[in-house]
Amino acid sequence: MNQVEPTTNQNSTLPQSLATESVAPAKISLVGVSKTFRARQGAVLALDNISLNIAEGEFVCLVGPSGCGKSTILNLIAGLETPTEGEVLMDGEVISGPGRDRMVMFQESALFPWLDVLQNVMFGLRLKPNLTNPERAEVAMYYLSLVGLEKFYKSSVHQLSGGMKQRVALARALAPNPKILLMDEPFSALDALTREQLYGDLQRIFVQRQKTIVFVTHNIREAACLGDRIILISPNPGRIGQDMRVDLPRPRDINDPALSRTSIPITAALKRSLGKNGSLVDA
Repeated sequence: MNQVEPTTNQNSTLPQSLATESVAPAKISLVGVSKTFRARQGAVLALDNISLNIAEGEFVCLVGPSGCGKSTILNLIAGLETPTEGEVLMDGEVISGPGRDRMVMFQESALFPWLDVLQNVMFGLRLKPNLTNPERAEVAMYYLSLVGLEKFYKSSVHQLSGGMKQRVALARALAPNPKILLMDEPFSALDALTREQLYGDLQRIFVQRQKTIVFVTHNIREAACLGDRIILISPNPGRIGQDMRVDLPRPRDINDPALSRTSIPITAALKRSLGKNGSLVDA
């Protein structure tokens, strides 16, 4: 990709190409969804009769132990997997494959090491129609500004810390202006201080850009810090245990005693849903 030098002061306001593009958040529905994987030892039922509605502009956290099917639900919404039974819908239409209206952010940043920061964020915009290269650079710089990395747009990936790489990955996921942002434990490998900074960044961006976000985590306090709703997933096979709403004002601080108090009944509910054979997630 050819380097495009962004113009000055373009990261202070919403680019015209975004201001004229109306992309409303989407609603998601899983209706009687089951998913079976074929393995050497036979069929493995990963999800059993999952029904779930996620409203437009809602931040929903899927919480549960490893192997409970959280990531499978995310992959079904992304269109990376298809259900064995049931349907996954976006705005009433069946999801049949990946699309630009649904962007995924994984545990690893998955940045391209041969591209600099700006080029990595611009990469996802190459498939977006009717944008010139200068407009792509303008949009990329706007989102780098949102995550606080506008001064590092020329940096190489190997020069960035782990937290900075995840910020770039977040900017890249947001740049195509998707309706839905799908996040699969994106902060799990980061140190506590960096995670706290990213919690603030993500909440601010959620309020500003009004996306529908589905966030997978095994950390209950992280879920309480970020989510409007917390969906507890019980394992073997994955089923919805409880659906709980978090009524705390934003922005939320992971160290706030009120958030800790909110986490206590959620932890207790998860213990009950796991039963004797389940392993407790981090509280």
